[in-house]
Amino acid sequence: MSVGLDWLPGTAYQFMLLFVRIGAILMLMPALGENMIPARLRLGFALAFTLVVFPLLSPQLPVMPDSMMAIAGLIFHELAVGLMLGAIVRITVMATTVAGAIIAFQTGLSAAMAADPTQVGVQGAVFGSFLSFLGMTLIFATDLHHVALAATYDSYAVFPLDAPLMFDDAAQLAIRTVAGAFSVGVQMAAPFIVFGLVFNLGAGILARLMPAMQVFFVLMPANIILGLVLFAVLLTMTMGWYLTFFENHLAMWRG
Repeated sequence: MSVGLDWLPGTAYQFMLLFVRIGAILMLMPALGENMIPARLRLGFALAFTLVVFPLLSPQLPVMPDSMMAIAGLIFHELAVGLMLGAIVRITVMATTVAGAIIAFQTGLSAAMAADPTQVGVQGAVFGSFLSFLGMTLIFATDLHHVALAATYDSYAVFPLDAPLMFDDAAQLAIRTVAGAFSVGVQMAAPFIVFGLVFNLGAGILARLMPAMQVFFVLMPANIILGLVLFAVLLTMTMGWYLTFFENHLAMWRG
């Protein structure tokens, strides 16, 4: 009895189409695609996820074209879609960086730098590094990574393979995402902006009433202590804004 292998080229072609988009998305996805995770593990996970969704998505995929240029065009299409989707969601991490920078400035700890766990070899304000790491942890703790995987699967319904690449729409969405990340970052740090204004106003009045007093050196410890207390009290609300923002952007993939 002979076994035919005519199905192998078509299957490999369909698997490659799925792997290109899924791999690009998961390499850039927050939490799942962090630089601290070795690239081999991320690619291995993308390969395993592609194997899981292959039986579900293979009926929707086109048959293998006869032309090599047509195959290369489809692979480029899927790579571009994956990079655009993954990069736009990656922009949402900027919210924690913006919030951390504002909080550090208002509490007098802007000079305290720490390694950012989400970016290898990059240092940032200690509050920004902490919020970035906490946001990544909460994505796993609240099972939002399951939503990210479901959104990756549903992206084939929203952005099918035969749809043209919409670079203009992607650019507009990227701009709105940057604006949204900055807006959410400011909202996360809004209580600290008010705290900084009130504290500095009081310090200025005290400096005018007591010119001989070194107000900066006297009030700096109080500024740091009150800032840390306010940060501990408002941490739940602050991260709630971030998780809601992240989930809303994943919901766009799901139609």
